[in-house]
Amino acid sequence: MRSIDNPAVCKQYTGHTAATSVARFSPSGFYIASGDVSGQVRVWDAVEGVNTKGEYAIISGRINDVGWDGDSARLVCVGDGRERFGHCITADSGNSVGEVSGHSKTVNAVAVRLQRPLRAATVSDDGSLCFLHGAPYKFQSKAAGLHKGFVYGVAFSPDGALLVSVGADRRIQLYDGKTGEPTRAVSEGAGPGAHQGSIFAVSWAKDSKRFATASADQTVKTWDAESGKLLQSWRFGEEGAVSVPDQQVGVVWPQGRSDGLLIALSLDGKLSYLVDGKEKPVRVVQGHNKSITALGAGSDGKGGDLWTGSFDGRVCHWDVGSGTGSAVDGQTHTNQVTQFAPLPGRTYSAGWDDTLRIVDEAARTFAGASLKLAAQPKGVGAADGRIVVATASGIAVFHKDKQVGELKTDYAPTALAASGTLVAVGADGNTVAVYQLTSGNELRSAETLRASASQVSSLAFSKDGKYLAAGSAQGKIVVYKTSDWSVATDRWSAHTARVTCIAWNDAGTHAASGALDTNLFVWSLAKPGSRVKALNAHKDGVNGVCWVESGQKVASAGGDAAVKIWSVSGLQ
Repeated sequence: MRSIDNPAVCKQYTGHTAATSVARFSPSGFYIASGDVSGQVRVWDAVEGVNTKGEYAIISGRINDVGWDGDSARLVCVGDGRERFGHCITADSGNSVGEVSGHSKTVNAVAVRLQRPLRAATVSDDGSLCFLHGAPYKFQSKAAGLHKGFVYGVAFSPDGALLVSVGADRRIQLYDGKTGEPTRAVSEGAGPGAHQGSIFAVSWAKDSKRFATASADQTVKTWDAESGKLLQSWRFGEEGAVSVPDQQVGVVWPQGRSDGLLIALSLDGKLSYLVDGKEKPVRVVQGHNKSITALGAGSDGKGGDLWTGSFDGRVCHWDVGSGTGSAVDGQTHTNQVTQFAPLPGRTYSAGWDDTLRIVDEAARTFAGASLKLAAQPKGVGAADGRIVVATASGIAVFHKDKQVGELKTDYAPTALAASGTLVAVGADGNTVAVYQLTSGNELRSAETLRASASQVSSLAFSKDGKYLAAGSAQGKIVVYKTSDWSVATDRWSAHTARVTCIAWNDAGTHAASGALDTNLFVWSLAKPGSRVKALNAHKDGVNGVCWVESGQKVASAGGDAAVKIWSVSGLQ
């Protein structure tokens, strides 16, 4: 759940155990019904994002859509099941209040009339619209032969007088809201202003006189329901260029607002705020759609800027103060981003496409050509003005955007951290190999540290270089003093799975860590036995952690594709 006016204010519901596919507010605004690919529908509190009111198994497949009735008491749930394509239930108990029938293929969408007499409409891959009377909801009539292909969207006008359906044939068909009788087509995919691609979604304005459509032709259009006239069109992406990520797959006219705001959703996850009379979006909200695998701070060291990379190779910049994010322009990674390392004005990212890429922090674009790596990167760090990368075959040193040194190792590195001229690498035998980086770009072995009883999975130097923290695959963290490589503490051991990330605060007195156990901990050197914890911080694991706002707060990122900012209190 995200605030429309302040997108940084949001809450996360984590009750589903399978990928979610749809979520709908109740007309009262107090509850949300959400469905997932396993056929489960959950009803939960829309205020706090917790307190599940009910969990119901609807069908044996993906839930495609959920519709609330006007009393916020009944749900019509549809999708792709084996024995049925949907069901009608009460929201508080899950008792049956009707059935979804009349279709021979997957049902893509449902609309429920908010006024009495109660009506519902469903549309399907079989090209038809079925009209239901309720309650209990029963099949009443079927409109077939109007759409020539899959029907993707259906919606009742807020006053209940009209019904509209849209589909792959680019047809926009109107019906009587009480009887379900087809009246006329607003657009049949031909003529001036018509969509040139499949129409995926439709939404009504609160005045019941206009509606908006979203299409694969990268446009969102608004229409006058009475005259069928096109009112306005917005096109996304470069003019004349075909861009699959810019296909518009969702649109909603938020009810209860007086500013006429329209919000469109693109295939790559961008939310565009549209206003009548303005050709360009007034705001674009974007972030990651896949698991975030790397998190790093900007080169200024103040923690006001963050860089994140995800499983699909996308890199995003985040302004911590405003909570806004934007995707980095240019040739991004084509595979998972491993780690970030900053140098003045630049941030370097290493990815599983075996490249090291350079982000210009001021322009927020990828600068110059990518640097080819010998093998898959395991970690990257900045050492004495140079970039050091650990790959599956060894360690490479880069300076002024070209490789200037290399060390072939007889082990496969597992992690890397750098500070000053020191480079620490996770090595065989659950050890940490420490190297000294010379002015001639050579790596000379300085120390071998016994870390723990399992593989080293994460390394981090404190900002002043006095401490090195080594996290293991078993969840234990050992801290060493770099002055004599003695153990400062080995009592940071509350994680129950692989430690994926460690970050020190500016003072070097506390460190934050994240792991696959979904937990986030803040540790103290002075009191190793005490910790501040955020349990279940990220569903599917914490993959990145960083101190922000001069060490006052902690940022984390993880498998839920979210970046979270935590206020830390109770430090010892």
